[in-house]
Amino acid sequence: MSLFTDTDHARLRLIRTHGIGPIGYRQLIARYGTAAAAIEALPMLARRGGGQPPRVPSAADVAPEVERTARLGARYLFLGDADYPMPLAEIDNAPPALIWRGDLSLAVRPCVAIVGARNASAVACRFARILGHDLADQGATVVSGLARGIDTAAHQGALAAGGTIGVIASGIDIVFPPENAELQETVATRGLLLAEQPPGTEPRARHFPYRNRIIAGLCQGTVVVEAAPKSGSLITARLATEMGREVMAVPGSPLDPRAQGCNGLIREGATLVQSAADVLELLRPIDPRAVRSPGSAYVPPPPEDASDAERRRVTDLLGPVAVSIDELIRQAGLSPAVVQTVLLELELAGRIERHAGGRVSLM
Repeated sequence: MSLFTDTDHARLRLIRTHGIGPIGYRQLIARYGTAAAAIEALPMLARRGGGQPPRVPSAADVAPEVERTARLGARYLFLGDADYPMPLAEIDNAPPALIWRGDLSLAVRPCVAIVGARNASAVACRFARILGHDLADQGATVVSGLARGIDTAAHQGALAAGGTIGVIASGIDIVFPPENAELQETVATRGLLLAEQPPGTEPRARHFPYRNRIIAGLCQGTVVVEAAPKSGSLITARLATEMGREVMAVPGSPLDPRAQGCNGLIREGATLVQSAADVLELLRPIDPRAVRSPGSAYVPPPPEDASDAERRRVTDLLGPVAVSIDELIRQAGLSPAVVQTVLLELELAGRIERHAGGRVSLM
């Protein structure tokens, strides 16, 4: 792949290093400037965290992935690239790299997520199809997860009127569910298909929450059409709330369990949606001509080295139960930068696990 530079190889090697997640990657780049410099610093940081340095894949190790991606007609988009979607770059755990096929300019338009139940009712699917069509017809980009039910209907409606973005939990060459093979290919050729996982990756349960954060992060707002309590769609809505984005819901019959999630969201303050006009009213205009520093909306605190005493103070507060980083900062009485430095060292040493909602636990 001729456009894949030495810098890109270094970034991909760092991203594919076991134990380095989106937050750790971002902090390393903020601290050391380049992926190559960060890779050189990993052994020192891991030793400070009390563990062995992670094995960094070589350029030869990642070459098969790069070649496979190119054969599929797909390309990489790295955090910090000029075309990286600004709303997604604003979240602290933005994907360090995305693999894509299609029209990347669709991510520049105002984006709206439409999500809901896989076993959705016929009425809800019809509404999602109409809503997707009407939003796309008004120039918005509809984003969903290419799942059965509401996702499928929203993509179909949007494709009939404009563009849509499909975010999948697998590699870009894997179709799930199988019956959406034709739809996924249509999204890749007439819309935009995005994947965070390397090609060939089968979808696992742990991948779907990661996929959901991308859907919420790309969008100014998320519309939930039909969802049972504790569903993945409500996870997407919660993530959108944590990101400071609009959350909207379509009301349903109290007699239908699939409407309980939406009715609960409305009771908690989500905007009630009955048409595309209700959604468009909440979207703030985006000027694609605006000059912005790509991928830099979220800036981690300036790195500060931690003393041994400070490392012990943070580590002693950690346990097997996940705790919020904000709580750690309060109880440790240290600056956010010092606490984040200690957590980064512990992460590289394989001693902590990061959880949703900015929480961490000791492994």
